[in-house]
Amino acid sequence: MNPVTGTGHTSVSANLELMYKFHYLCDMLSVDGDADAAMEIRIRIGWNKFRKLIPLLTNKDVSLIERGRLYSSCVRSSMLHGSEKVRPGL
Repeated sequence: MNPVTGTGHTSVSANLELMYKFHYLCDMLSVDGDADAAMEIRIRIGWNKFRKLIPLLTNKDVSLIERGRLYSSCVRSSMLHGSEKVRPGL
């Protein structure tokens, strides 16, 4: 029973657009379930973070340990963000 009209018939007409890829919760989803687009986005984000940090990562006045920590906390974490999500069907 339709709760709005009180009848047993529901009539809906809508034009829906077929999408093959789309963003959902900061992730790129595709129809076939591939994670290629999401991986490409994560890699691009990691490279952008790396480019922003090049002056610090190549600075000889900063210790190698500190540069490693900076890389791990900024570049690597931005690339791995969201990779621990459990995907349906896996």
